[in-house]
Amino acid sequence: MLIHKQEMLDENPRLWSCLMDHVVKTIAILFHAKDGLDQKKYFLHQLVDIWKRKGMKIVVLNGVENFVPADVIILHVNLTVVPKDYLLFAKRFPVAVNGKVVDISKRLISSNLVSSPREYDGPVIVKTNRNAGGRQEQKLRKLSGPIGWLQYKVFKQLSWSWSGYLKSSDYPIFASTSMVPRAVWKNHLLVVEKFLPERQDQYYCLRQWVFFGDREINSRSFSFAPIVKAFNIVDRERGLPVPPELRKLRQKLGFDYGKFDYGIINGKVVLYDTNRTPTVNDRNPNPDVRTLATELAQGMTMFLN
Repeated sequence: MLIHKQEMLDENPRLWSCLMDHVVKTIAILFHAKDGLDQKKYFLHQLVDIWKRKGMKIVVLNGVENFVPADVIILHVNLTVVPKDYLLFAKRFPVAVNGKVVDISKRLISSNLVSSPREYDGPVIVKTNRNAGGRQEQKLRKLSGPIGWLQYKVFKQLSWSWSGYLKSSDYPIFASTSMVPRAVWKNHLLVVEKFLPERQDQYYCLRQWVFFGDREINSRSFSFAPIVKAFNIVDRERGLPVPPELRKLRQKLGFDYGKFDYGIINGKVVLYDTNRTPTVNDRNPNPDVRTLATELAQGMTMFLN
């Protein structure tokens, strides 16, 4: 009887494909030991809800102490540079989403950095070299023990130009490099970047390309504020084409899942930021988040086939 069933499967590839479609797939998600899926700020939380409803099994791994077999692992370590032991751990799985995205620091991804006031004299913006203001790195320092907690407290008392601590929504903008505090140029935690905003009429514009596998959403947001954030957006434009040069950059950086913030200035793409752990803002949530998640969740198919 078993042989007869095997012969049927061999002679009917479509039947085999249908049976495989009903095999429960396991998706592992690797977080840093001090982070986790319970933080609903992550856009991934929306995707996980959809995958669960489709019958997929989700395994959440906090740190690399315990190995659980899975069909695919999503490397979701919310740090600018992924620790080596997390990268090695991810290689133990058949497929590792974002397994090649090691470093997303501004010094690596930006082509508009200014190293001294002598080389450029136009408007500039000061950012943290680390992603998202370096908040996660600050959190780890604070939780690392008494010495780390003390260092965190001391640095918080210093001026931002010395401490290197900035909220991404509060990145300072200067009309000229000569106005940038001297300490900034020597602070390895900070970078100075040409301020190149996209404008349309009275608005500042921010384009965002969010993708998972072969599924994507590309949009443009409008704000009166020079730093466009979810809480100050007044309008959105969706369904825009993705510039080919951005696709090439995604391939070069090794992104499977993430978000690219960019603008188009005089027909040229200017990349502002990359993020492999996108979040959802609670203060001004995008009303289309669920629709966007439904679209992107389908991108998991290419990693499971």
